[in-house]
Amino acid sequence: MTLKNDRYSYRVIWSEGDQEYVGLCAEFPGLSWLDETPEAALKGIRKVVAEGVKIMKADGDSIPKPLSNKKYSGKFSVRIPPDIHRDLAIQAAESGVSLNRLVSAKLARYRV
Repeated sequence: MTLKNDRYSYRVIWSEGDQEYVGLCAEFPGLSWLDETPEAALKGIRKVVAEGVKIMKADGDSIPKPLSNKKYSGKFSVRIPPDIHRDLAIQAAESGVSLNRLVSAKLARYRV
């Protein structure tokens, strides 16, 4: 069984400890599936999620919305130590850009 119009966020990673691939779903962090191939791990986690959604619906629980369907404003607040804030503000001023632009560029470097 798989979900119709499944738009959840899946990924498959290698587990050195298990010596198998692990299928994961961001919207259901408590679920996973181990298998010998990445394809089988993805198929397995999709099946587990579909079964989980079916159970949640039967129990009247709310079903997580796919992250891909959520709207994001592009704004979020982050608390950092004052000395890091000062260092970033200095870097931004020396670079002639806003603090927002500097931090956005730094975060973009870590994008997968």
